[in-house]
Amino acid sequence: MSTSGDLFERSKLVSPGGVHSPVRAFKGVGGPPRFMTGGQGAFITDVDGRNLVDYCMAFGPLILGHGNALVRDAAVDAIGRGWSLGTCEPYSLELAEFITRRIPWVQSVRFVNSGTEAVMSALRVARGATGRDKILKFDGCYHGHTDSMLIKSGSGLAEATQPDSAGLDHATLSSTVVAPLDDEAALEAVFARHGKDIAAAIIEPVPANYGLLPQRREYLQRLADLCRKHGSLLIFDEVISGFRVGFQGAAGLYGFEPDLVTYGKVIGGGFPVGAYGGKREYMELVAPAGPVYQAGTLSANSVAMCAGLATLRQLADGSLYSRLDTLGARLDAAFATQQKIQLQRIGSLFWFYLAQPGAALRSLGDMKSRPAAPFGPVFHQLLDGGIYLAPSAFEVGFLSAAHSPAQVDALAQAMLAATAALPG
Repeated sequence: MSTSGDLFERSKLVSPGGVHSPVRAFKGVGGPPRFMTGGQGAFITDVDGRNLVDYCMAFGPLILGHGNALVRDAAVDAIGRGWSLGTCEPYSLELAEFITRRIPWVQSVRFVNSGTEAVMSALRVARGATGRDKILKFDGCYHGHTDSMLIKSGSGLAEATQPDSAGLDHATLSSTVVAPLDDEAALEAVFARHGKDIAAAIIEPVPANYGLLPQRREYLQRLADLCRKHGSLLIFDEVISGFRVGFQGAAGLYGFEPDLVTYGKVIGGGFPVGAYGGKREYMELVAPAGPVYQAGTLSANSVAMCAGLATLRQLADGSLYSRLDTLGARLDAAFATQQKIQLQRIGSLFWFYLAQPGAALRSLGDMKSRPAAPFGPVFHQLLDGGIYLAPSAFEVGFLSAAHSPAQVDALAQAMLAATAALPG
């Protein structure tokens, strides 16, 4: 058995499923997970000392690659001063000022420790602001593992909800309404039925947790208009897309000003962090300024704040996003004429869907209408060839500043070779 296999057997004795986040278990691709010891630049290193070109990049935070020198130095310096203070400190202030000066709709921001915590808190603010209970979410959008968000749609207009996990509070589930993506008629029907009770609609403007499902701007605009008409807040969940598809995230890319926004991943430079922010009138409802309570012992941890600021400073002039888009365009060109892979990409986010190319996939219904070939064999062929993708057919890939054009070309060649034997 490999070293990773040995470690996995040991891990299963002391942790549920041997992992601390489910997708790491390789259930979607088969075999024992690869245990990693570190990374540098575009490479991640396994316990056997093998370097793999990494396109998972810690599931998105490492937009600068592994071991970025400026981020590392900022974190080391912060540790030298004291890695947990539990007080007011200047580091979160500096990061908050850096963000609010550059994103007009984020007039105030509160730092937390994860995307799930950010979403949970933003929903509480929306309920506090409106006095309403219901939340509208969308089938195929993931917003962390808070009870009210672990729901997928049923049939018809997708208003009958079904939990995605055992152990959820069914009273909480009743306050969530689910609509399909990319369907204006269903959206209109949901607001016609529930509009007066909807505190907020929350959406990933770039859905990237169930494949990459780019939404039409017209659809997002209709959602924004209906929220405004019915007095519901519009929340953009930009935990993945924030500071990733552009410095101002998908909101800036598409020209929207949501009422509230949630961040994670890139904002902490790879350290545990999340944030929620938005228009001042809503953020001033948060304690101690207002009656909506939220707190955290490790919120605005100084190491994460300094690492996040060091990351955002390298992104702020926008030049890196142009470089990443140029790298992504190489993938576009490589798959432009092949017949067995649907490549979907927005900036440095990309996703391979192993089916005959066609119109853009924008919803789970589109995916069901075009079933894909199994991903596991392709994943393992790339892994054996020195390329690490996220171990799930529905996880997106991430380009970073550390990737080279030659490495992107090699990814395309390896994927085309691995899928050559697919039917179709």
